[in-house]
Amino acid sequence: MRLLILAVGSGLVFASSAFALDAATTRQLKALSPSERLEQRCDMEAMNRINKDRHGIEPDKVIAYTFGKTMGDGAHLRAPGAVVRSKGQWYRLKYDCVTSNGSLDVKSFNYQLGDVVPKESWKKYYLYE
Repeated sequence: MRLLILAVGSGLVFASSAFALDAATTRQLKALSPSERLEQRCDMEAMNRINKDRHGIEPDKVIAYTFGKTMGDGAHLRAPGAVVRSKGQWYRLKYDCVTSNGSLDVKSFNYQLGDVVPKESWKKYYLYE
């Protein structure tokens, strides 16, 4: 599988969050358990970064654990088996996300987009349109 590696400058790590959370989103995130908050915040960051980088993908959903378990340690989440949906297609995704402030602020984030997930395998991985 070929992966498209997106980088800025000399590394994959971005300096800060691509967007600020509104009050309603912050309230909803605070209602989650710490591990759920970390995953949701990092999934949101993935969608925003991918959309901002404008490489033909308009994400509307990210799932962190489709092709493998996530690895987290409080403020850091690695999702080597994630997927992102855009325009009715699913794409493989890997990301590494570091947060602060109770997982509300993203301090660094990097990702790799992969190939399209064939539609015939969606059922096996619980993917949908």
